[in-house]
Amino acid sequence: MKIVLCGYMGSGKSKVGRLLANKLSLKNLDLDEVIEENEQMSIAEIFSIKSEIYFRKKENEVLKSLLSNSESFILALGGGAPCYANNLELLKENKQVKLIYLKVDVNVLSDRLFEEKENRPLIRSQKSRADLNDFIRKHLFERQFYYMQSDLILDVTSLSLKETVDLIQQKL
Repeated sequence: MKIVLCGYMGSGKSKVGRLLANKLSLKNLDLDEVIEENEQMSIAEIFSIKSEIYFRKKENEVLKSLLSNSESFILALGGGAPCYANNLELLKENKQVKLIYLKVDVNVLSDRLFEEKENRPLIRSQKSRADLNDFIRKHLFERQFYYMQSDLILDVTSLSLKETVDLIQQKL
């Protein structure tokens, strides 16, 4: 089984992925980290130096490669991954994949992301919490179509990481 976590940046995909992989004794992967390792630069540097389009192409290539592997794993996607190229199709067509959407309230996402926006290329330019909140609200509206096609949709707004991991394990 390949458990794939999707959701907006700041929804906890990477942290939940690590904890869930540890609990289920599965390999843990983070799509952004794999890309950073392959490219030998951070996502922010890839966006800045090579462009978002380049990043999205690499994201698709790496996802295809990971999904073609026969081993079981937990994979945390980047927030936009399901929305570009044929990534959602790749995930939905693969019978080994269980796609899980970690849904989090816009205000909670804004609070989580505001302090770390310098490390997030897509939101770096947002000057205030209100601007960031508006940006996230618009982005979520655009991405909701993709996220909502997940096999499992979990509102984890008020859950701790441990509670989220326990809920996923219970739903599997």
